[in-house]
Amino acid sequence: MERSAALTENPASHPHLPPESSEATAIILRELEKILESPPFRGSSRRKEFLSYVVRHSLEGHHDLLKERTIGTEVFHRDADYATGDDPVVRVQAGEVRRRLEQYYYTAPDVPVRIEIPIGSYHPEFHWNTHALPKESHAEQAIETNSHAVAQDSAGRRRWFWLLIAAVCLVGIVLGIAVFSPGLRHHKPPQSLLELFWAPVFKTSQPVIICLAKPVVYRPSVEIYERYARSHPGTFESESERDNEVLPLNPNAKLTWGDMMVYPGYGVASGDAYAAVQISNLLVRMGKPSQVRIGKSYSFEDLIKAPAVVLGAFNNKWTMQMTSNLHFALQFDAGIREQIPSGRVWTSQFNSRGEYTADYGVVSRLLDSKTGQFLVSAGGIGSPGTQAAGEVVSNPQYLEEALRTAPADWDKKDFQLVVQTNVIDSIPGPPHVVAAYFW
Repeated sequence: MERSAALTENPASHPHLPPESSEATAIILRELEKILESPPFRGSSRRKEFLSYVVRHSLEGHHDLLKERTIGTEVFHRDADYATGDDPVVRVQAGEVRRRLEQYYYTAPDVPVRIEIPIGSYHPEFHWNTHALPKESHAEQAIETNSHAVAQDSAGRRRWFWLLIAAVCLVGIVLGIAVFSPGLRHHKPPQSLLELFWAPVFKTSQPVIICLAKPVVYRPSVEIYERYARSHPGTFESESERDNEVLPLNPNAKLTWGDMMVYPGYGVASGDAYAAVQISNLLVRMGKPSQVRIGKSYSFEDLIKAPAVVLGAFNNKWTMQMTSNLHFALQFDAGIREQIPSGRVWTSQFNSRGEYTADYGVVSRLLDSKTGQFLVSAGGIGSPGTQAAGEVVSNPQYLEEALRTAPADWDKKDFQLVVQTNVIDSIPGPPHVVAAYFW
């Protein structure tokens, strides 16, 4: 399993910028310019404006300007009284900037300072790599000096803080002894991995939207079936037969476009349907309402208002749009591709009859997706891959296996899993994670 791409938070080794250090400020601004001219940002003016705005105002100490509404009006030209709950432009762009920063640092890890926008905030953080600072730079010394001063200044406040904590704990112990009898109360059991995985959906009262695609389906017209039945009596006499039996026309038989009909009631892939049922049942057991939306019965406007589960891959435009720039991406000409130099590729496998023998899918868990909401995507190269991806996020046994070597704080990260399943007689077997990426 892949290591987490995020830096370990350590205030001692990654101190924040000392306001009085002009040299440190200059280093940050030089790094900002490199980021803005890098491939992940070069062609995106909105992301460049957002990042430049929050970094420069943070360096100038204008923290009151780093609020969602202010950024929306100053950077994205929204009205001063616009409804941030209905228009998540700032949250969406912040999420996109985080992803592009991750792409940038993946290819440029040895930088003097790393700029990050923590989830849930628009205040940038500056994490220093003292080994990459120029030898003649005094920024490192300024940083250490500032950190020492801050520590001295806050020492007295920390002593009062801990005295207050001790007093509160003492009161709590006394009240606990007075109110509770041994054996009458039980500790809440620790959260399961499934509960941790789905915990973000409980941060809102909105039901989870489970989104399935419904592609256009064409079938031969009834006249074609009847024509075949006249020369083969007793065949295709009922709609049930026409729905469930393959029409064995001569490969050289000629059909016109008028011989084909659109069947609007058909089109949901079996793997998508299976995953939707499994996830919906899981949410019911957890006490979280959900709504299943199919085809054109949902839009991006729906996705920005509630957490969502998007199922399917090439048949679902929202899967492709929400995950196209992530570490593992579904690509029509490649299957699943790891989007780094010399990245790995996974493709479906078939037998001589064209039947699946193995398929792959991708699970994407995004705390801060392009919609500004929590989003889970489970999509396969084919239908078996989608079903396998759905089982990973709905079955505690499979999820435990998938996260066995995940970082300890995986539930606070975005991540992707590449899932493989062997297919026998058109039935997918147990899913197995073959690659993972956390950030």
